[in-house]
Amino acid sequence: MAETGPLTPRRSPLAHLADRMRAAAVTGARGVTLTELPFLTMVNVRVDPASEAAGRVEAALGAPLPRRCGDTTASGPRTVLWLGPDEWLVLSPSDEAAALREALGPDPGSVVDVSANRTTLELSGPSARQVLEKGCPLDLHPRAFGPGRAVSTTVGPVAVLLWQADDAPTYRLLPRSSFADHLGRWLVDAMGEFSGPQVP
Repeated sequence: MAETGPLTPRRSPLAHLADRMRAAAVTGARGVTLTELPFLTMVNVRVDPASEAAGRVEAALGAPLPRRCGDTTASGPRTVLWLGPDEWLVLSPSDEAAALREALGPDPGSVVDVSANRTTLELSGPSARQVLEKGCPLDLHPRAFGPGRAVSTTVGPVAVLLWQADDAPTYRLLPRSSFADHLGRWLVDAMGEFSGPQVP
């Protein structure tokens, strides 16, 4: 039997940019920070929202499945994002797939762990919205987009799920892992102007 060497430590899609993101942080009234939240569990759920299976999935989640575009629901550390009329993304720090597959049972639908498909960037601080507005077509003013809202959009040239987690404001951006480097560099560049004095 061949000997096996030590396992290579797991590396997040943006580990190589961690120092650069830290260095780009701005404090004070125009503050903004950017960090990666790696290795969150992401589970894609497809089920008829009117079915008994959906009720069992909701019981397993401890939260209702959101019913409208842009809506989210939460239970403890778990957040459920609406992706379509019969599709949701469950975000959690722990594995949820097995319990959700059991809840779905033999009924039509699917539960798929897609954690490796995306990573999560957290952009936070008084200037976070202005940074995003440089390259996001959405109206991010609080009258139109606030805490608990999550939609598919673009930031710069990168497609993301954009979720506003609180009114700090803190935004969580979920790009495909293969585009995370480009988005991280774009955001670091967009943050640059806030380190200097505000131009009247």
